[in-house]
Amino acid sequence: MGTPRLTREEALGLLAEVPLGQLMGRAHRRRQKLHPEGRVTFVLDTNPNYTNVCVTRCEFCAFCRDEDDPDAYLLTPQQLADQVRPAVAAGATVLLQGGHHPRLTLENWRDYLRALHELGPVHVHPFSPAEVHAMAQREGLSTREVLQLLREEGITTLPGGGAEVLTDQVRTTIAPRKCTGADWLQVMEEAHELGFRTTATLMFGHLERDEDIVDHLLALRELQDRTGGFSSFIPWSFKPGGSPLSERVTVGAHPARYVRIIALARLVLDNFAHIQSSWFSENVTAGQLGLLGGADDFGGVLLEENVLRQTGYVRQTNLQRVVTLIRQAGFTAARRDSHYQVVETYRA
Repeated sequence: MGTPRLTREEALGLLAEVPLGQLMGRAHRRRQKLHPEGRVTFVLDTNPNYTNVCVTRCEFCAFCRDEDDPDAYLLTPQQLADQVRPAVAAGATVLLQGGHHPRLTLENWRDYLRALHELGPVHVHPFSPAEVHAMAQREGLSTREVLQLLREEGITTLPGGGAEVLTDQVRTTIAPRKCTGADWLQVMEEAHELGFRTTATLMFGHLERDEDIVDHLLALRELQDRTGGFSSFIPWSFKPGGSPLSERVTVGAHPARYVRIIALARLVLDNFAHIQSSWFSENVTAGQLGLLGGADDFGGVLLEENVLRQTGYVRQTNLQRVVTLIRQAGFTAARRDSHYQVVETYRA
């Protein structure tokens, strides 16, 4: 018989009461069973933002602007292509996100995608469920119809952004103009039914309770049971600095909290193949500890990132540094693509 699934009550107990070392050890053993080869993957990617104008104006965001702000911008498709050309030449995936611009249309989205594909062979990983939901409302279409158009443009994977915390008690406070948690899950279910592979995220360290984190994980597990379309789970912590929410939450989550959530996710999300521990979104030590607490992926070697930079949070590294960090944690480093297929292994 397999390992019994964690109940909500058991998961809450692990999150709140079990010593971190014990929780990490349990999660690491589970990870070793799933990935006995002792490998940690990462992706070479770039994360351009085609606009910083967003009418959603989430409380945690320091990046968004109104159209009439002096530093507001909207790239043309050619400007976007020119911006990412060096990264694409280096073999990077393009994780394309913007926001909820009031004037962008579905045809504009198609123009961005086509401009990127004209650069040559490139994997474009665009548009979160929240963006898809907003575009569907703007165009008077269903979210499934928007997703079908993306498939026609050659898109096969979607990022899991915009999930934040899926419980609406939290969402209505930190992102009251964004789609609901149920909307986010519906878009993901439709995407999986259409053949997309997607990631799932969690943003913690603000106004959420332990119950919200556990319920978020359980909602993801339930959807994965039905569709099997999630490739990985990616948590990250709220970064105070520059956003309206920073006035209420002035201190970020402790790195130990991040590692605890990584470990809990590995145990709760028994139907997810991959859990990501990021050197980028947290500090390097927390990222490495996450690899010893259940994670098997180390995120990306980002060639461009703008959103966290606006909070004053800046991390810089290169491919060799990421390989070294993975080796220091006791694993073999391997570069992957957005389908989590290994494309190169870096042996000592």
